[in-house]
Amino acid sequence: MTAIYKNILSNAGCNRKMLAVLLDPDKCTGSVLTETLAEFEKCTPDFIFIGGSTGMFNTEGLLLSLKNVQTPKILFPGDASQFCPTADGLLFLSLISGRNPDYLIDQHVQSAIEVKKSSVEVIPTGYILIDGGNISAVERVSNTCPLNPDDVTVCVSTAIAGELLGLKLIYLEAGSGAKYPVPETIIRAVKQVLNIPLIVGGGIRTKEQLDAAFHAGADLVVIGNLFETQTVKISELVNYVRNF
Repeated sequence: MTAIYKNILSNAGCNRKMLAVLLDPDKCTGSVLTETLAEFEKCTPDFIFIGGSTGMFNTEGLLLSLKNVQTPKILFPGDASQFCPTADGLLFLSLISGRNPDYLIDQHVQSAIEVKKSSVEVIPTGYILIDGGNISAVERVSNTCPLNPDDVTVCVSTAIAGELLGLKLIYLEAGSGAKYPVPETIIRAVKQVLNIPLIVGGGIRTKEQLDAAFHAGADLVVIGNLFETQTVKISELVNYVRNF
């Protein structure tokens, strides 16, 4: 078992909640990058996720800027072009809420040889898009529809199918810029049937929403958009999660 996933399993097993800061290489530049690095000098999250849904990102450049930050840097790619062998880990995402083969297997095939040759830790992850009230970048790019948050059975069945297929993580995502996060009812119902860790992201902007996700069963929460405009919130929320 590899180090990053072993750490996630260990923390989830003892109910130690985790926070990942999601950085979009296309947006984490200039003053935003400077302020983000300053926040990481104060304290660091459990993980730094790097990636986005659209565009060609300077992933390698951002990883270079983060080289002195002692936190695992994990790729959260929108497609095969965003893979970078200097990262610590890779969420090998399969968009199991959709039926577009490009995001179920084709992007994986395109990157497989390069990923295999690298020393990057690969974590197969079932990615489930839940309607967050906006048409998300994931929905536009993947040309797939999000799951209805009122249809708990379908959300739960999709998560179970991902685990049965051998995926190591389930990621419930409301989408970048979501009006509202993944409902607690969905998080709770999915967590109750899983034997693997649960990640939740999208639309989480406040401590109250963070609390709600954790209490409902999220093992790891991912926050991105908030920190692009309120970078100082990084250290505040990192410390909050540490004392959760």
